[in-house]
Amino acid sequence: MEDFGWKAVVGFCWGFVWGIGCSLAILYSIYLAGYRKAIKDSLKPVKPKRFTEVFERVQARRAKKAASAAK
Repeated sequence: MEDFGWKAVVGFCWGFVWGIGCSLAILYSIYLAGYRKAIKDSLKPVKPKRFTEVFERVQARRAKKAASAAK
């Protein structure tokens, strides 16, 4: 039982670290792909509908925040 105990702990730690590391790498690559797409969309002469909708919401939120900070 002693031999199994430390091997199980090492295996669990190795699997946990490997699994979390791979998950973070995948999430980061998804994030970068979305970021690149947003940059490409922002540089287009005719902006996509989704881009303009989100941009308007961001501008409205910034204006609201600036108005509340000015009070």
